[in-house]
Amino acid sequence: MINEEGQNVDLYIPRKCSWSNRLIGAKDHAAIQINVGHLDDKGVYTGKFSTFAIGGAVRHRGESDSGLDHLWQKKKADLGQ
Repeated sequence: MINEEGQNVDLYIPRKCSWSNRLIGAKDHAAIQINVGHLDDKGVYTGKFSTFAIGGAVRHRGESDSGLDHLWQKKKADLGQ
């Protein structure tokens, strides 16, 4: 696609697995993407969320639960929660 300035713009941005950092292919039907909501000190949803993508290979090895837990703990530390 070409934008108003005449530059070629690629509309497809491939997803990467948040845990293994590998590309998630179009035919990877076992891949998931999950939004984890942010809570305030009282446990009320703030309207913000973090998105994580997990590839099918990670899910097949049974590492998705521990991977999501590790990713969320790291994200919570970055957010200061």
